[in-house]
Amino acid sequence: MSEKQLHLFDLGDEFSIYSILTTNVLPNENFEIEYKLASNGFPREFWKSYSAFANTVTGIIVLGVKEKRDEFVIEGLSDDQISTYQKQFWDECNNPNTVNRNLLSNTDIRVIEVKDKKLLTFRIPFASRTERPVYLTRNPFGNTYKRNHEGDYRCTDDEIKRMLADSSAELKRDSVILENFTVKDFDPTTVRQFRQLFVSSKPDHPWHALDDLELFKKIGAYRIDRKSKQEGITLAGLIMFGRSESIQDQEQLPDFFPDFRERLSTDPKIRWTDRICPDGTWENNLLQFYLKVWPKLSSTLPKPFLLENDQRVDETPTHVALREAFVNALVHTDYSLSGNIVIELDTEKFVFSNPGTLLLSIHQYYAGGISECRNPSLQQMFMLIGRAEKAGSGVDKIMTGWQESHWRRPFLEIESQPDRVKLTLPMFSVIPEVVLDELNAIYDDVSNLTPDELTALSFCQIEGSISNQRLQYVLNMHSADITALLQRLCANHYLESDKNGRWTTYKLKQKVDTSSKKVASPSQKVDTSKRVEISFKNTDNQSETSQKVDTSKPKVDTSKPKVNTSKPKVDTSKQKVATRTKLNKAQLEDEVMKICQNEYIKMDEVATILGKSVDYLKNKIFPIMIKEGKLKKRFPYTHNHPEQGYKTAEEYAKEL
Repeated sequence: MSEKQLHLFDLGDEFSIYSILTTNVLPNENFEIEYKLASNGFPREFWKSYSAFANTVTGIIVLGVKEKRDEFVIEGLSDDQISTYQKQFWDECNNPNTVNRNLLSNTDIRVIEVKDKKLLTFRIPFASRTERPVYLTRNPFGNTYKRNHEGDYRCTDDEIKRMLADSSAELKRDSVILENFTVKDFDPTTVRQFRQLFVSSKPDHPWHALDDLELFKKIGAYRIDRKSKQEGITLAGLIMFGRSESIQDQEQLPDFFPDFRERLSTDPKIRWTDRICPDGTWENNLLQFYLKVWPKLSSTLPKPFLLENDQRVDETPTHVALREAFVNALVHTDYSLSGNIVIELDTEKFVFSNPGTLLLSIHQYYAGGISECRNPSLQQMFMLIGRAEKAGSGVDKIMTGWQESHWRRPFLEIESQPDRVKLTLPMFSVIPEVVLDELNAIYDDVSNLTPDELTALSFCQIEGSISNQRLQYVLNMHSADITALLQRLCANHYLESDKNGRWTTYKLKQKVDTSSKKVASPSQKVDTSKRVEISFKNTDNQSETSQKVDTSKPKVDTSKPKVNTSKPKVDTSKQKVATRTKLNKAQLEDEVMKICQNEYIKMDEVATILGKSVDYLKNKIFPIMIKEGKLKKRFPYTHNHPEQGYKTAEEYAKEL
């Protein structure tokens, strides 16, 4: 996932909030954005949202917008209000009686002018692990907030305690020494299997010569506290090697219940085709759970015959990605919580779900290279047996390995109350052929849709409904642009919304009247016979896959309500001017300005009229004319708007 998808407040050359608001579209409030009216003073509710964004996800607070009947109206602020609010913010943000931590710099606050009205915007960054919790007043309990689909909610005392525990300078949650437990609580068979795997993975490692106790000390399963002189097995050692009854002792993890669920049958009467969970027939420590479940997971992936140094290689990058996702769920679990590790496999996806919170921001997670592990000793144990990647590289392996199979990108979801992290690895391409057939059956013809629109519909068909937040995991688009896309699909009768204000969801609008439309022939439909994802390398007016999807048919644009898009399609049958006479560059520019003199025209329509290729106009003609002020864009702040058009600047239009 790109940074642009994750950060609504882009501090680079393109300011995304500004871009979308100047097209007169207000995205719904969601995880990333919160509106406040602020007409009668600086809103006190501001600080709850400040705390919630800082403790959950980077977001934007916009002052000067009111909510009315599930719609958002720009009221604006005066210059005096803006000046007063800015000063009040800085005064209170640095006052510990208001909030315990200032996370913002000057670049995080901006004034935006929309429809001659000014808005004051604040980018609230996601606080680092050591900075959380961010809370109001001087007492975290009762004054700490997080964000979910309901908005801002007050954290429970247990949630606050976990954040305080996670914020310790060095996370070693699994290194705590357990009183009244000894190495006799370890299962000898599990210890022996670990040694065998260790030798197989690293045959020349010097620790192989150590006895069991010394090895336990090296790998973090046994520890001696230098200050207190206390010694004993650690939580990591018990979880990795322990006997079932020792792990589930009331003093430790009585609710420990790792659970694998396999659903490979289409028969609704069959709940599971296989299940592995503590049932008294095996020692339910982590290593045994891994050794039982991994063959089940890996057997679903193809193993092509490959030779490397005359030895068969059974693992592909996809296997490595799957194993890393599995081990990540085991080593990043917060074992102080009562929830279970749940590994699910069905015909279309793998799902790895574990109790706890994400210690990094979502952007840092997808970017990779940064390691924040709640249980570093467990992580080291899996690394020693070759079952985990080095710190910071695991997510990269997951993403690149899944891309190797041309499957849809894995996506991470953060759940709250209770806290859980869920990673889904889909086993299908972006637009499966069967889904495309179903969409064609519903709408008669979807060949006129853009790739992004088609992807949105396909996910809606697969999952039953879709939302802006869900599409952010799928499309390489900003959430505000996704809002415009969803509104277009509703206006064109492909989708219908539940109009639920902040958390709108969309469903397919069944069977529109297409009696006057031509049903797409097989050659017109998007080719999904090969399991490859659509490439989203956006250009000025078309995507890399535009040859597969016919987007020449004009569509009603709902992202700018005040722009008249009801104009008839430009008649190109009588206006081809370049096929008979070769024009020089100056003459060609004159013809472009004549075509675009009275209304915004798409680049592909201009290309048809002139008998030129879109690439030629895009690379050689239009950029120069725009730079010289001869042409202006319909959507000046968006480079890949599907309804992008060009119009001759007024001063040049008069000369024509």
